[in-house]
Amino acid sequence: MTGNVYTYAERCLGSPDVETKLALSHEAWQACLADELDFGAEGEPLPTGFARFPERPPRVDPRDLPRRGINTLEGRVALLHAVAHIEFSAIQLAWDHLYRFRGLPEGYYRDWLRVAAEEAEHFALVRQRLRELGADYGELPAHGGLWSIAEETAYDVAARMALVPRFMEARGLDVTPGMIERLRQAGDARSVEALERILHDEVGHVALGSRWFQWVCDQRGIDPETEYFALVERHLRGQARGPFNLELRRRAGFSDRELERLAAAGSPQ
Repeated sequence: MTGNVYTYAERCLGSPDVETKLALSHEAWQACLADELDFGAEGEPLPTGFARFPERPPRVDPRDLPRRGINTLEGRVALLHAVAHIEFSAIQLAWDHLYRFRGLPEGYYRDWLRVAAEEAEHFALVRQRLRELGADYGELPAHGGLWSIAEETAYDVAARMALVPRFMEARGLDVTPGMIERLRQAGDARSVEALERILHDEVGHVALGSRWFQWVCDQRGIDPETEYFALVERHLRGQARGPFNLELRRRAGFSDRELERLAAAGSPQ
């Protein structure tokens, strides 16, 4: 064995350096593919507060982020920077999914390690596009909403699966097709290519959230649909806003009943 997955997780989450996080994500996944990674857990996970982010970009309230038209270079840079920050946060999230919750089947840890590696690829892809446009990650402010939900759900794996992949990240399935179309209309084929790759993979990432949420609910003998909406109500009341991409959400493991309830919750009163 070349290393332990939880040691990798602590090193990755605890580093403030972007390049270190990318390198460790790639290295750990390659070790997993080579069957050279130990999945044995020792000790308790550190609190979520130990995780480090780089000094830049500065994180601000989403309402404080400027809105720019996508038909300008500045607008496309702002959009891609926001996507890059989401993908960077997703690296952190995938590592914390596997680090924080112990005693689950090994497949759970392998699944989220693969996601961490794919999110690192996504981030690198978008950052490269930013650089082609004369910008870079960290030059604009970003919001920290995804990580705040990770901190809030650190108490339970079911809450984490429900509210991070199956709620927050599932929003990407709803909004990314529209972003792709606007970029296509703006003639930005390179950015379209990057976002299409991300959208393809993200369907699978949300599906993993569905799979493991269902598994945990089955183990606990509770109804997953009832539990899902109870958790959404407890943590994210009023944030279920449509429209929803029904086709992509079905592919990602949402049932018709869940989609009906989401649509009802997201409709104007």
